[in-house]
Amino acid sequence: MGDQHLSLLRQKEWRIIDHSSIGPQFDAKQSFAIDDTLCYVVGKGESAPVARSWVHHQTIVLGIQDTKVPYLADGIHFLKEKGYHVIVRNSGGLAVVLDEGVLNLSLILPETEKGIDIHRGYDTMWELIRYMLREYDVKIEAREIIGSYCPGNYDLSIFGKKIAGISQRRLRGGVAVQIYLSVNGSGSERAKIIKGFYECALKGKQTKFTYPHINPSTMASLSELLKTELTIQELMMKFLTSLKDLSGHIYSKGLTAHEQELYENYLIRMIERNEKALGDLV
Repeated sequence: MGDQHLSLLRQKEWRIIDHSSIGPQFDAKQSFAIDDTLCYVVGKGESAPVARSWVHHQTIVLGIQDTKVPYLADGIHFLKEKGYHVIVRNSGGLAVVLDEGVLNLSLILPETEKGIDIHRGYDTMWELIRYMLREYDVKIEAREIIGSYCPGNYDLSIFGKKIAGISQRRLRGGVAVQIYLSVNGSGSERAKIIKGFYECALKGKQTKFTYPHINPSTMASLSELLKTELTIQELMMKFLTSLKDLSGHIYSKGLTAHEQELYENYLIRMIERNEKALGDLV
């Protein structure tokens, strides 16, 4: 395990914010606004680096590019018929599925004087996941999995099947590295949902932007691949103990009054972004 990557995990302390068990009423727009708030305060040195966990029920998170499909209304109608809420994120990437079997983790770090280049941010999250899952005798690779949804160079996979995707958001001197990790449930069933969205939203039409051709068999959950039923709570324990191992000190602290004020503003921006991108479709 390369120390050059682990060095970013070896902070003097990590502030933990656990939003993994709030429940179905927790809207994903709130999560992106919270991470923006934390980027701001960590970037200004007002908070220690933050490690945050979050879970959202029955939510499809679209990328900005997904809102430019020719038949967006049809695509969103399909997702709503399947029982999903739809939001547009403020970080890069394309459509992903979030549900109660998907654990999202954010590492929020200050840009150092040298800066955290984009690869180093991705590598840090990859190293954390490898450390969390080190007891299982499997190789976790980072490379694009063709046929998956939201494909990227840092798709995390086991046996060639994608289990996670990583994105980054940079704001006011802070960096948020965010991952969604398929813990349990069916990876291929999730992929079928996104495949259906693109089929309804594109209808075979040629577009300037190339959207992924999804092959559901390229995606799976950790429980499926490790052949052991894992829970979000078990992964949370691995997350917390890993950070404690690597840094020596973790502590839990929710949003301060000042951060709550910032959050309200960032949430308004997220709501406005979604209204502009989706209008009355949702």
